[in-house]
Amino acid sequence: MQNIFKQIKGDKAIWAIVALLALFSFMPVYSAASNLANSGHTNTFSLLVKHFMHLLLGFVIMFGVHKVPYKYFRGLSMVMIPIVFVLLLVTMLQGTTIDGANASRWIQIPIVNMSFQTSTLASVVLMVYVARYLSKIRDKEIKFKETILPLWTPVFLILILILPANFSTTAIIFTMIMMLAFIGGYPLKYLGLMIMSGFAGLAIFVLVAKAFPDAMPNRVDTWMSRIENFANDEDTEADYQIEKAKIAIATGEIKGLGPGKSIQKNFLPQSSSDFIFAIIIEEYGLIGGVFILVLYLWFLFRIVVVSHKSDTIFGRLLVLGVGLPIVFQALINMAVAVELFPVTGQTLPLISSGGTSIWMTCLAIGIILSVSAKREELKEIEDAEDNPLAILSEAI
Repeated sequence: MQNIFKQIKGDKAIWAIVALLALFSFMPVYSAASNLANSGHTNTFSLLVKHFMHLLLGFVIMFGVHKVPYKYFRGLSMVMIPIVFVLLLVTMLQGTTIDGANASRWIQIPIVNMSFQTSTLASVVLMVYVARYLSKIRDKEIKFKETILPLWTPVFLILILILPANFSTTAIIFTMIMMLAFIGGYPLKYLGLMIMSGFAGLAIFVLVAKAFPDAMPNRVDTWMSRIENFANDEDTEADYQIEKAKIAIATGEIKGLGPGKSIQKNFLPQSSSDFIFAIIIEEYGLIGGVFILVLYLWFLFRIVVVSHKSDTIFGRLLVLGVGLPIVFQALINMAVAVELFPVTGQTLPLISSGGTSIWMTCLAIGIILSVSAKREELKEIEDAEDNPLAILSEAI
């Protein structure tokens, strides 16, 4: 066991946060999964085992990635960009429809018979790619025309492929890229131009979708209805999910009903994924909800610390690029549950069930730990140089 802990490098606090979130996830997932089990397709124990396997594979990914020197992610991002583009294109072309709506988010992996949401992989790869480019031009005079082809063309091509089936993910990725570009020192006047271009592109897409509704069945209508339902104080059938979530939260009060005693899990769709935060508050009360919020805020603090201590500009931007979207997604998920944000379909990282979300979150955290591990390695070298007797004793 000691040998295993010796192999774990990087920020120990981040390891602890990830472990706490993963361990805590079993209780609400097991409880909320009864909603799926009642449909007769499976049982709660098999769903719990499935969640355990997703987390286990996620930790394997995180452990393996954190052993890779982070400098290699610079080149890997350039290799992965065209691969991600092809995967998104294939996903869009072979996508299915659910209840008449476009649901081209998943690609079926042959042999293992598993589905994979390619947009989550695209998000991580794109953030690494942007961090690489921004670090490359950090100390140079930035000319907008020179950045269009190498920086913004891959960004917008990938976002265009994600947009038709997943507006919320597209909006999150675009927001995070703008934030990373701002942190990376990209000129504000050019950022404003890119933001306006993004809104213009969205407006064109909406107009095209309205003009050719058969190309993307009901997708734009779904976005519009969610925004209208959020802005409308009157209850409609479309508000069913959020109303059940609010009932669950109100029922939980301070201490909650207790583990496994949620009532709304039997009525709330996606109770083990998109709306699991509502189930957490119903069963563990305000105390449980604040505990989860504090863990994500603690994670945010640690990634800022790791970024600040990184020895290179690329390392700093890389940590923020892959770390901030995790916290941002968590806050959006919680905001949706308490009706501070329209329904988006975003999961709660490391807690909600769903393999792709867990794996890509662990991939991103593995990258952060890789940067942190490099800093620890440099610190050990510095300490050894300051204490030559330690080197001599190790040699003996």
